[in-house]
Amino acid sequence: MSDVTLDSYARGIYAIDTDYVRPRLDASHLVVRNGHAAFVDCGTNHSVPYLLAALKALEVAPEAVDYLFLTHIHLDHAGGAGRLMEALPHATCVVHPKGAPHLSDTGQLEAGTRATYGNQVYDTLYGELVPIPAERIRSVEDGETIRLDDSPFRFLHTPGHALHHVAIHDETAKSVFAGDIFGIAYRVFDNPAGEPFIFPATTPTQFDPDQMHASIDRITALSPRAVFLTHYSRVTDIERLAADLHACVDRYVEIAREHENDEDARNRIRHALHDYLAGRLEEHGTQIEAETRETWLEMDMNLNAAGLLAWRERLARQRERAQ
Repeated sequence: MSDVTLDSYARGIYAIDTDYVRPRLDASHLVVRNGHAAFVDCGTNHSVPYLLAALKALEVAPEAVDYLFLTHIHLDHAGGAGRLMEALPHATCVVHPKGAPHLSDTGQLEAGTRATYGNQVYDTLYGELVPIPAERIRSVEDGETIRLDDSPFRFLHTPGHALHHVAIHDETAKSVFAGDIFGIAYRVFDNPAGEPFIFPATTPTQFDPDQMHASIDRITALSPRAVFLTHYSRVTDIERLAADLHACVDRYVEIAREHENDEDARNRIRHALHDYLAGRLEEHGTQIEAETRETWLEMDMNLNAAGLLAWRERLARQRERAQ
């Protein structure tokens, strides 16, 4: 294992590169307060050694970790949860009620991810999931608060990307850990002024634009100093980024509807999403080679197109049932 990549922020917040796919694509966050610690998301099975290395580098004992907070159970966020929990003897895994059953019985979660990515990619990226004993899992209701020592963390149900998604308001740091609901901001797309470029994650199978708009507004209404994204870490200038996300969600929906009756709709949607984001990147002033841009956009454009298609098909089924 290579050395862990660890970024330090105020109020005892650290971003750990989970080494998922490529550097600085996927982060786990570690919060350390008064000798107590919590992870927010954990990456995959392959990420666990990096998270334990971060604890060692910060001289935090595994026994001092009280919680593993999961924003949702997609495997780039939670695939290593069971393996990590084996190394954290006193930790409780905290998750949305809809996600909790899939952490103690992982069969459906694995099957769904294999259906999205295919067996070969699944085996390379994720590996065999380790179940968490049900007694070590805590479900959180909307608005529920959990304390890490004297720091309150309030859990907000934030659907739109996934029905089992939560955002976590760290009231001490006046920040929000947003998982995927406040979009993706790969740092390779920052412009020369260091301003991030953001776009939404419409991954299959539970994308819903109205819910996503409402969840983005709910986070913005907290007036956070910063939002910590899994892809990738700390962003500020929250009102600008929220406006960009809202506009982008609307354009994604327009693209899905423009190709509603097309053959090979998924590829047409994917190409249209790509062209839209490439244009936005140029306007943003991102200065990277086209080949690098394509490398970073490819997986997300495939997943976002599939998510939009799944959303459109779900609406069609709902209309059929209503007739």
